Amino acid sequence: MANRTFVVGVGMTKFEKPGSRDWEYPDMAKEAVGKALEDAGVAYDQIEQAYAGSMYGAMGQRALYETGMTGIPVMTVANACATGSSALFLARQSVRGGLADCVLALGMEKMQKGSLGAGVGKSKVTIIDHHLNSMVAGRPWEMDKAPMPQMFGNAGREHMEKYGSSAEHYAWIGWKNHKHSVNNPYAQFQDEYSLDDVMNAPMIFEPLTKLQCSPTSDGAAAAIVVSERFVDENDLWDQAVEIAGHHIASDTADSFADHSSIQVVGFGCSQRAASKAMDEAGIGIDDVDVIELHDCFSANELITYEALGMASVGEGHKLVDDQATTYGGKWVVNPSGGLISKGHPLGATGIAQCAELTWQLRGKADKRQVADAKVALQHNIGLGSACAVAVYTKPTS
Repeated sequence: MANRTFVVGVGMTKFEKPGSRDWEYPDMAKEAVGKALEDAGVAYDQIEQAYAGSMYGAMGQRALYETGMTGIPVMTVANACATGSSALFLARQSVRGGLADCVLALGMEKMQKGSLGAGVGKSKVTIIDHHLNSMVAGRPWEMDKAPMPQMFGNAGREHMEKYGSSAEHYAWIGWKNHKHSVNNPYAQFQDEYSLDDVMNAPMIFEPLTKLQCSPTSDGAAAAIVVSERFVDENDLWDQAVEIAGHHIASDTADSFADHSSIQVVGFGCSQRAASKAMDEAGIGIDDVDVIELHDCFSANELITYEALGMASVGEGHKLVDDQATTYGGKWVVNPSGGLISKGHPLGATGIAQCAELTWQLRGKADKRQVADAKVALQHNIGLGSACAVAVYTKPTS
């Protein structure tokens, strides 16, 4: 019988433009973890294990030494853009399996300015080489110097060709997420733009303009994951948010069978992870109120509407037409501003999503608050590939 698992404390730094703040990994970890511990009312020496996520940075141990050195197991996690969610998944697994009662999940990243590359190091085999090869096979897609915008841009183009979505649909998603970020003090950008501004911004890779692409960012986020026993013993029910379902999926052979760019960028992973996480939680997508979704590019948000079951395959753009994914619609997607506007420090992104949804379910999201939010869903994907989907609920003790 698996243990119930709860988030009782979250904290994050403001996400910053790379190089704009003079800090190192231990500094950002100390700030994010300190806020999470304060939020939880938990002392650092109550933490029994820690999972620290970073794609480019320091060992988790070194990053946490400025916070405290208590001799606990500290594991460094790297899993593409799903690194933060993977650290959270492992923390939950420890608690769910009865191995610990109080575990820290940390995500952090310092990044370089400019577009994200295909990999690190000199190896010809990179984290996305298989995906790039599949994308260009059998299709007249050109190979670009910036592979990530190309991959997701081609997925958007494919959707336009097959199903009739338009550049305006993708631009609206960028407009929406920038508008949401105005009320998020943690967001890298808090500027509102008109739809024309988004449409006419510099083209990165058609149909994606600059204001539809997530920026590289520096930042960190942390979450304290605990057992039901820990919640009871420390009287934390008022602030506890239950992780009712959590699953991570990777690719199957079907992801590359027909060289579909939509599949290459993780549609199948997202679909499988979402199905398993919602099944574990005992809910359907129609039960969800608020969603933090991996909008690394606006095309991915629209495609993921379909992968999560919010719309039938080929009909994600109809949610845009109906404005169903903003305040007043059926769901509020990316109230934080999403990756497009909040920023995307790879290791921190998944746990920052957890923080936002925890605040939403507590009713503590200030001007971003989704009215009467009771069920939340988190989607975090990293090509290579890993897709994490978590379901959060307001618990009953």
